[in-house]
This record gives sequence, structure tokens and C-alpha cells, in this order.
Amino acid sequence: MPYDVCVFGGTAGGVIAAVSAARLGRSVVLASEGPRLGGMVSGGLGATDVGRNEIVGGITREFYERTWRIYGVREPLWRITPGVATRVFADMVREAGVTVLAGVRILRAEKKAARLVRVSADRGVTLEARMFIDASYEGDLLAAAGVGYSVGREASAQYGEPLNGIRGARKDSQFAPGVDPFVKPGNPGSGLLPCIQEGDGGPAGEGDRRVQAYNFRLCLTDVAANRIPVPPPEAYDPARYELLARQISMLRDSGQAVKFTDFFLIVRLPDGKTDFNNTGPFSSDHVGASWEYPDGGPEVRERIRRDHVEYTRGLFHFIRTDPRVPPEARRGAEMWGLCRDEFTETGGWSPQLYVREARRMVGSMVLTQADCERKKPVTDSVGMAAFTIDSHICQRVVREGKLENEGNIGADVLPYPVSYGTLLPRQKECENLLVPVCLSASHVSYGSLRMEPVFMVLGQSAGFAASQAIAEGKSVQEIRIPVLQSALQSTGQVLDISVAGMKTEEWWHSWPHQPHVIKD
Repeated sequence: MPYDVCVFGGTAGGVIAAVSAARLGRSVVLASEGPRLGGMVSGGLGATDVGRNEIVGGITREFYERTWRIYGVREPLWRITPGVATRVFADMVREAGVTVLAGVRILRAEKKAARLVRVSADRGVTLEARMFIDASYEGDLLAAAGVGYSVGREASAQYGEPLNGIRGARKDSQFAPGVDPFVKPGNPGSGLLPCIQEGDGGPAGEGDRRVQAYNFRLCLTDVAANRIPVPPPEAYDPARYELLARQISMLRDSGQAVKFTDFFLIVRLPDGKTDFNNTGPFSSDHVGASWEYPDGGPEVRERIRRDHVEYTRGLFHFIRTDPRVPPEARRGAEMWGLCRDEFTETGGWSPQLYVREARRMVGSMVLTQADCERKKPVTDSVGMAAFTIDSHICQRVVREGKLENEGNIGADVLPYPVSYGTLLPRQKECENLLVPVCLSASHVSYGSLRMEPVFMVLGQSAGFAASQAIAEGKSVQEIRIPVLQSALQSTGQVLDISVAGMKTEEWWHSWPHQPHVIKD
């Protein structure tokens, strides 16, 4: 018996999409490749990037309010521990009556004309549905369905986006002047150090297929009773961290103190836990190691994931043991460890690699930098975004003999509406598929959209649209937009707000959890 709605991807957006459709009375199956629901929200990204609190409404707001009640607070707390997020997602799925299938990987999709009819997966799983939602980080269902997509950066001229394409050097996140990139300092013939990519990066403004760096968002603790030491890598290669060693030496020679907190962005979470993220020129982002991931098969992706684990464990091992690291920084590293009560099935290590950007659908309309800047009218809004346009480093290269991190973007925006058209494939490609995570957006605009609350908001919109398409007997491209918008607003979904008088302040100063950043 076919389901009404089949959701692929156990991300936070996928969970909210499934719950949304099920609450409208639809039979829903949620198929997840991994064993854990919630994606990055339950995978270590506890310091939620919101932008502005007032844009988060609907079922997404309900999720966060449930976590606040568990922590015993009434005000917005955009900091969540993995176990609490997992618990709330599981409760919402169970209460809605969603069927969950874990460990399901797509093999192929079958269509009749422009309609998906069934998806075959490993373990002999075959799923039929009237409507499908691809809520994965990778976009495997949209690719299997023959829907167009892009990977990497468009040329700046393609959509008229000054921030797109290969970039010039930004001042932030660069190495100290004089950090030598060659195996033998001063000798280009000796070759490049590890973690530097060949070539000069390409001409500014041109497009490429390089995706921004991935990492693990580590949930660590300094509470001794709950602390497990971060294990060393299986095969430690100190050459991988030679660049960081040279950066440290250059800073110390110039009289600057080097602390453990210089190596990571550390945000306090409830219950004595933290979210460790990338910061600075050399940190937990594994630059240049993610380019093959979007179109890679299972073996390629697992190799990349494993390499990121080894890189991150090696980074901690380097900081703890290398004599070039100042003693106070080495002692700082000893203070932190994995949590005994988080990710217990994997020894405290998150199974979720932070796939910041993979495939992006090229659909009915493409959201671009101009949309983020509110330069286009939007009549079919199904949610809002408000975070800065944020891309991490895409490559680390040597240009004219100088080491350079390239590709990072940070540009402030005002809250802006997100068009329903960004969730839609072209109708000739597929008329019963919605895509709220790998949605139709340029690399630049995706840098602002790619925040978990936005994926969740758009997941609800996708679930409502799928249900409405069934009720109206239409394709997802043909449903009545005012009806969809009214239904969303009845749950508190925010479709637009006035930005009159708002200022685009430096995003860091308005970041909700900025006071909780550990700096010493």
C-alpha cells in the first residue's frame, strides 16, 4: 500500500516535514540513511545559528520550545545538547504516527512521465508514495529522480552575484604573514605541505566545483566525571599539522600569546557541555577534503567521513603533545573530552559529518544574492531566513608565493522571505517532489539559507504543500499558494516581517549565543 508522503533524509528538516504531513492526517514514512534522527541538530551543532529570533515560528518553534521546557527556561535558548534534541525529535515523530526506517540508502528512483512512483533502496526496501520530499543534506533523491542540480560555486556573472565564484583573499581567517607553505621553507621545489591544494585557485569570479569545508561539530565537556579523552587517530601524521605549528611559531615570535581557545570556537551548552566549531586559519575545518563528497558514492563518502574523523582526532593529538604548542594551550586541551552520556553508541563521537553544502537543486526559481538583499518582490513566501551570507573556506592555495585561504564569505543581511519556488523542481522534471534542504539556490544565497532552523521551517512548508497537493489532486507546482500560506500562518509560521528601521549590524554582535563563547 503506497504512503501518502515519503520523506528521505533524517535531518531536522526531514523530521519536521514528516511530522507536518502526518499531523494533517497523511500516512508518512521517514527514511533515514543514518541511525539517528535530527541531522546536525542532534549531531553536535548545539549553538544554533538563528539570525533573528522572530523569524522562527510554526512547528519549528514548537521543537525549540519543547527543549526549553526540558532545560527549565522560559526565554529563547538556542543552545541544545544532542541527547535532548534526539529525545524531542523522537517524541514528535512518535506522537504524529510517522513510520521511521533507519539505515536506508537510495539505489534508484522510478518515474512515470514526470511523477515519482517508487524508490528502491538497499536492504530490499521499496517505497511507493503519492508525494516525495528530499530532506537530505546530499540531495540523493532529487539526483536519482533526474532533477537538475549544481555543485560548487557559480561564476559571479551567472546570476549577477558579486560574492559568487572564486574569491580574492579576505583579511580574516588568514595565516600570519610569513608562514611558509613549502615542505622545506623557502624551497618551492620541495613541494607543498599537507592540507594545501595544488594550483593558484583560479581566476577571481569564475565558477568551480569546490565546496566549502566540512567538519565535525564536537560536543565536548570539561566536567571530569562525564569526560572521555578524545582518542588519538589510528595513524597520526604530524606533517598534517605542520602549517599550524608554523602559525603558532610565527605568532609567538611576534610576542602574541597562544591559547587553546585560539584553535576552536567554543560555545557553552546546558549541562556542562559545549559545541566546538572551526575558527581562524587552521582549525577543525578539513579544507579541500570535501570536494568529492556531493556526487560520491557510499564508499567515497565513507572514506571522506573517516578522513575527517582522523584529521580531527589528529588535531587534538597535535595540540596535546607537540612541544611547539605552548604548555598552557596543551594543558587546555587536556581539560576537554567527549561526553560519556552523548553518542553512547559511537563512543561519544558524533556519527554526523557537518555537510555544509552538497548538491543544490536547480529548480523552478533559483534564490540568489539579490533575494538575500531583499531586492526582489516575493509573493509566494513559505518561510524566512536571516543569517549572514556565510561560506567557509573552499580551498587553501599558494598565490604568488603567498599562502592563502580562499572562499570564505561573511556578509550581513536583513530578514528576507523564501519563495515556495525554491522547493520545486522544474515541472517537466518532477511534479510530486519537494526539496527543503538541497533547495534551489546559488552558492552565495545557500550560505545564508543553510541554517538548521531554516531547513526546519521549509520542511514544514514542504509537508503542508505535499498534503495540499494530494487534497487538490494537483502537482506541487500547481497548488494554490494563498491556501498554503494561510495554512502555514495558522500554525504560527512566519512568512515575512517588516525590516523598516532595522540595521544590518555586524552579525557577530547580534548572535544569540555570543555571550556564551569561551575565550580564555
